[in-house]
Amino acid sequence: MNTAQSDLAAPIDPLIRDKEAASIMRISTPTFWRRVKDGTVPSPIKLGGMSRWSRSEIIEIVERLKITRGKAA
Repeated sequence: MNTAQSDLAAPIDPLIRDKEAASIMRISTPTFWRRVKDGTVPSPIKLGGMSRWSRSEIIEIVERLKITRGKAA
């Protein structure tokens, strides 16, 4: 199997909108954008005029925050 074929066989990580990302994080859309501004959430992938985030990246952020909660003094 060549590289092009193996790339097509790989699972696709969907790109999601700000509203869906905010929903996954259980925060409002304006709060989501504040988290982008403060660096908690990475900058979006820009597609023309659209802003999108990798779904797995948002889930990873939530998991990381769950691990680190309560550790800050």
